[in-house]
Formats: sequence, C-alpha cells, structure tokens
Amino acid sequence: QVQLVESGGGLVQPGGSLTLSCIVSGSLFSFISIDELDMGWYRQAPGKQRELVASTTVDGNTIYADSVKGRFTISRASAKNTVSLQMSSLKPEDTAVYYCKGTSSRRNEYYWGQGIRVTVSS
Repeated sequence: QVQLVESGGGLVQPGGSLTLSCIVSGSLFSFISIDELDMGWYRQAPGKQRELVASTTVDGNTIYADSVKGRFTISRASAKNTVSLQMSSLKPEDTAVYYCKGTSSRRNEYYWGQGIRVTVSS
C-alpha cells in the first residue's frame, strides 16, 4: 500500500516561512518512485473547499495557484522520494490543512496524505 506522509507544519507568524515535506513510501510490492508520480499540494481552510496550491508533473511542469505565486515553491527530491513545498511571506489566509497528493498514470491510481495543519497568526 502506497503511503504519503506530510511533515513540517505548525504555527508561524505572518511574513514567516515554513517548508512542508511529503514522503512517499510503500511495501515491497507497492513501492512507487516519486519520479513516476505527478505530485501536488492542496489545502483546505475551515469552511472552504480543498484547493490546489502547487503541482509538479513527471515531465517537470509546475503550476501554482495565483494566490501563492512568487511565495511558494514546489520541488521533488528523488533520492529521498519526497516532494516539498517551501512557503515564504506567509499570510493569515494561508492558514489551512495542507494535503499531499500523488497521481500515477501508469497504475491509474492516486494517493492522499493525511494532511498537516499550517496556522499563520501573530
């Protein structure tokens, strides 16, 4: 079974920075390399729908939500089977639960992490 586990969330003051990480793991028969996955970070604020924050495809294409362009950077580290989201100049409206998602076109499957909370507040 493929698992995605997020880390790095917490409380940060406005204007501060945080880096979220998502490690992809699995058993012997379910292991999948992050290089085979389109990866995305999503977030869901209280009372709102889950939205895409940033994504990166296996071809290296990246997409960012307009609200985070210039402040957030998504990257993958193949050796660690990890995707990260570097967040800077954080605003209170960035407060949400952030989720990592991996999509495998080859397996026709997608996987979600359990989510991690980010709170931007003074």
